[in-house]
Amino acid sequence: MACFFRRRVALQLAEVCGLSEDVFIPLICAVPVSKKQSSADLRVSVNSLLQTGAIPADGDLQRRTQALANQMKRDAVVEEVSAARGGIHFRLNRLVLAQKLLEQLSSDPDGFGVKSELLRHHQGGRALVEFSSPNIAKKFHAGHLRSTIIGNFIANLKKALGKEVIRVNYLGDWGMQFGLLGAGFERFGSQDELRTHPLEHLFQVYVQVNREAESDESVRSAAAEFFRRLERREEQALALWGQFREITVDEYKRIYQRLGVHFDHYSGESFHHHQTQSVLDELMTRGLLKTSQKGTAVVDLSGAGDMSSYATLVRSDGTSLYITRDVAAALDRKQRFGFDEMIYVTDKSQTVHFQQLFHILRAMGHQWAERCVHVAFGLVQGMSTRRGEVVFLEDVLDEARSRMLNNMRQSSTSKELEEPEQTAERVGISALIIQDFRGPLMSDYKFDWDKVLQAHGDTGVFLQYTHARLCSLLRRHVRETYSCSDVSPLVDSRSVSVLQHLLRYDEVLLQTVNELQPRPLVNFLLTLSHLVAVAHRELPVKGSPAAVAQVNTPVRFRIASMCSYLSDVLMMKSCLSSGPAVSVQRRPLRPGQRHEDSGDHAGGEDVNLSLLISKLKSFTSAFVHSW
Repeated sequence: MACFFRRRVALQLAEVCGLSEDVFIPLICAVPVSKKQSSADLRVSVNSLLQTGAIPADGDLQRRTQALANQMKRDAVVEEVSAARGGIHFRLNRLVLAQKLLEQLSSDPDGFGVKSELLRHHQGGRALVEFSSPNIAKKFHAGHLRSTIIGNFIANLKKALGKEVIRVNYLGDWGMQFGLLGAGFERFGSQDELRTHPLEHLFQVYVQVNREAESDESVRSAAAEFFRRLERREEQALALWGQFREITVDEYKRIYQRLGVHFDHYSGESFHHHQTQSVLDELMTRGLLKTSQKGTAVVDLSGAGDMSSYATLVRSDGTSLYITRDVAAALDRKQRFGFDEMIYVTDKSQTVHFQQLFHILRAMGHQWAERCVHVAFGLVQGMSTRRGEVVFLEDVLDEARSRMLNNMRQSSTSKELEEPEQTAERVGISALIIQDFRGPLMSDYKFDWDKVLQAHGDTGVFLQYTHARLCSLLRRHVRETYSCSDVSPLVDSRSVSVLQHLLRYDEVLLQTVNELQPRPLVNFLLTLSHLVAVAHRELPVKGSPAAVAQVNTPVRFRIASMCSYLSDVLMMKSCLSSGPAVSVQRRPLRPGQRHEDSGDHAGGEDVNLSLLISKLKSFTSAFVHSW
C-alpha cells in the first residue's frame, strides 16, 4: 500500500508549491507494472498539477514540469525524480519499498489497503444492500445468479471497508401473479404433491393456469379476485400464500448456502403492501398524486406539470403496484435501519423503475434518496447445460461441479483429493463468478463453459490454483517464524514487480468502491497471481541460501494471505479452506518442465518471497471466500 510513500512525495510537493500536502495525496498514483519494467513507482500527472494550481497553465508546460521535478529532493526514500511526458515520476528506494510493505503486511494484515487515507470517506456508517430478490413459488431461476453474486460482492466490499452492512433479500411475493397462482392452485393443485415436490408442482400449476387464462376470461377474473382477497387479508387466501412462501424460502436458503451467500433479512413486497395507503395519503397531501383519465393514480414526473412522464402507483381497480410497495419499503427501511446509503442490485431493464422511485422519494422531501443507488447489470446469453437451455440456477451449479470434476479426473497432473466433489464445486463456482466479474457489469456477455473452466489464463480456476500453491507453502512452514529485518533478497526485478503491484491496492479499492464494480479488484488479483507465478518459477525455492530463504518464505506467506482475503471479498470459496492438502487441475507441462509447487520440494525451500506471500494468502483468501 502506498500511503507512506505517497505522503513522503506529497510533503515535498507541498513544500515546493506552497500548498497543503492533503491537496497532493489523492493525485499521486502508483505506476502499473508492465513488461517494459519501468523504473518509476509513483507518478503525478501534469493535468492534476494544473487543476490544483501547482503549476501555471501558461507557458511551456514541459519546461515548467521539469523545473518542478528539479526542485524535488532526492533522499533515502525517493531515489529519483524525473519529468516524463504528461507527469512527474518517482523511483523509490527498493530496500525501503520492501521493508515498509512487509512491515505493514505483518503488523496489520487486515488493515492493509483498507485503512488508506484515500478511502477515508468510505469508512464507517451503515449500508443496506438489496440483492438476489427472486420470485417465490418458483425454482431459483438462473437469471437471478448475477444479482446474487454482484450484490454479495458489494456487501462484502462495504464490510471490508468498515461499514455496518445489512443484506436484504426483497422477495417477489406479492402481485397479480400470485392471484393467478392462488386461483390456479385452488383449481389444479394438490397438497400431497406440494409436500413431496413443492416447487415443481407449483411451477406445473402456474404453467397450466397461465395457459388457460389466455383464452378463458373466468380464469383471469378468478386470479384478480384471489389477489383482492390477499390485499383484504382474508385468512384462507393468506394461509395458502404463506405456505407457498415458506416452502420457497427454505429451498432458496439451500441454494444460497452452496454459493456462500447469507442475508440478514428476508423481506418482500408482502411486508409493505399494508403500508401503501399511508404512502398514497402522504402523496395526496403533498399534491403529488393525480388521477388519470383511465382512473389510475399517478405521480407526475415531468417537472413541467404536463404529465409527459409519470409513474402509476394504483390500478383502476384500486390495487397497488410494484413501485407503490417499493416506496413504502424504502420509507420503512430508513425508519427501521437508519442506513446512510441503500443499494439496489437488479438487471438493467429496471433502470427506469428506480429512476422513478428515487424521483418520487425526493419529491416527498426525503433528501436521503440522493444516497440511494441502483447497480444495474446486463444479461448472460447462451447459458445452457448438456441437457439444453438452462432455466434453474441449481442446474448451472450442478453443471459447473460436474464439468470441473470431469476436467480434474481427465488431468494427469491433478493430485488425489480427499473430497473431489466438494473441491470441484468450489472451483466451479469460483470460475462462474470470475467469468461474470471480469467485464463491465452493464455489458451483456456470451457464456462459454470451456472458457469458464480453463485451467490457465484469467479464470477462477487459475486463481484457485495459485491460491493452492501458496497454501501448500504455508502448510510446510506453519511452525516457522520469519523476520523482515533483511530484505535485500527482494530487490530482484521479479520481487520488485510484486511489490510495485501491491502499491496500487488502495487505489484499486477506491476505484472499485466508487464504481461498485468488481472488475478492478478481479484484475488486480489476476495480475497479482500472474506475478506470483512468474516469481515462483524464476526465483527457485530449492537450494537457496538460508538468508534468502529467510526472506522469501514470509513474502510468499503474506501474498497467500492477501489472496485469501481478496477471495473472501469476491465471494470465492477457497478449495483449501477446510485444511487438507488438495490441488486443482494444473496446466500441462512443457517438455522438460516440472511443476514448482512448493509442496513438491523436500527441505531447503526458497523463501525469498515468503513473508510477503504469507500475507498474500490472507489477501487472496478473503477475496476467494466472499465469492
